[in-house]
Order: sequence, then structure tokens, then C-alpha cells
Amino acid sequence: MPKLLIVDDEEDIRDFAKSFFKKRGIDVFTAQSGSEALSSVQEKSPDLMLLDITMEGMTGVDVLKSLREGKNPVKVIMVTGVEDQEVIDQVKSLGVLNYIHKPLVLEELEKIVLKELVSTT
Repeated sequence: MPKLLIVDDEEDIRDFAKSFFKKRGIDVFTAQSGSEALSSVQEKSPDLMLLDITMEGMTGVDVLKSLREGKNPVKVIMVTGVEDQEVIDQVKSLGVLNYIHKPLVLEELEKIVLKELVSTT
């Protein structure tokens, strides 16, 4: 079963996305902070991570940098409500698969996530 890690500091987004993907047969777990995300990646080895950019403390960009510095190959899709071309360019240079804007469009999110998870199985 493919494993998805959802990282967002907004509980309602985490819970909604978790429920949405569990119904599609995906093993889903969540993290509410960057440090929790890094621990979850080490413990659970997800196939794919949905990673919010704007979080208190450690940002999604910081998490992504830490993963790449540690040579962790986990696939990452960035999620954000902020349109910042400099950040987009930065995360793309760190190997993100995609960049999704909030509010989330479920059909788009499902299509992108399932495509990436199918390619890992």
C-alpha cells in the first residue's frame, strides 16, 4: 500500500486530506510541523509528501532543504496559499515534483497524488 505524508499546520486541512486519501486505499499519516515531518519521514518512509510551505518555526522550504541535504529521496509536492516566484524557483531547484496552490482543488490534488503514487508502486 502506498504511503502518503501530509504536512500542514492547519488541522482541518490535514484531517480532510487524510480522510480523502484513506478512502482511496492510501496509507496516510500527518505532521503539523517541520520537525514532526522530518521525524515521520525517518520513521515511516513515505512514498510521497504533501508539504505546506508556510508553517511556523520550520518552513516547508526548510524541511525540503533538510531532506535533500540528508540525501532523502522522498517525492515532495509543495502546497501553499502564497504565490512567490522566488520560492517556487527555490523548491523546484530542490527537486519538488509539483507545486499546488490553496485552496486545494480536490480533483487536481487527487490526479497529481495518485499519478505519483502509482509510479512508486
